[in-house]
Amino acid sequence: MAGRPEGVGSTGLDLLRQKDVGASRAATPSVACGDISPSRGEIARAFAIVAESVIDTTAREALLDRAMGPKRRKKSSEKLRRGRRPSEGLAFVARDASGVVVGTVRLWDVRLGEGGPAALLLGPLAVEPGLKSGGIGSALMRHAIAEAARLGHGAILLVGDAPYYGRFGFSADRTGALAMPGPYERHRLLALELKDGALDGVKGTIKAAGRKIKGQAPGFVA
Repeated sequence: MAGRPEGVGSTGLDLLRQKDVGASRAATPSVACGDISPSRGEIARAFAIVAESVIDTTAREALLDRAMGPKRRKKSSEKLRRGRRPSEGLAFVARDASGVVVGTVRLWDVRLGEGGPAALLLGPLAVEPGLKSGGIGSALMRHAIAEAARLGHGAILLVGDAPYYGRFGFSADRTGALAMPGPYERHRLLALELKDGALDGVKGTIKAAGRKIKGQAPGFVA
């Protein structure tokens, strides 16, 4: 199992500077595929990572549309999120110094196959396109992983590019017997064990297991 990534603070209120977080990653290419849309850039900017609230819904959805476009709603992973709430305590936004939402990441409860173990599905992860890399995406990832581990979850899965997510410990080594509920590229189904053996023997189609939304719009966050 990969070592637990360094978090950005258990309170989620640490003020970070992009030039300090991941400056060594300037060569990472921008991607906008699968569930993931990290970006890169040159301007150092202060930001804070906080728990997402209901008032962030409109800003979050607008950011996702700018970063990923309308086709994001047709992704296979969307089938595992539709009509569900994010996993308890695992929806975060990054705000700039003026309080504007400039990044988002959420994790969702899933089951790995029929009657299989519980796990988390990460996504979407997105950063304001105009800010392009300075660490917001990396900080959101590290914070989300650290919080998932702190809350006792065993594993995180995502659909994304291994060259980028490998830095956080994700790989396709343990996902060969798993499948998404719809079209996807098998080599881009990645996983990170937070507990040794959490993915031993997993197989089958990944299934939604999160809390259902009742009487609210799909974007509602508890």
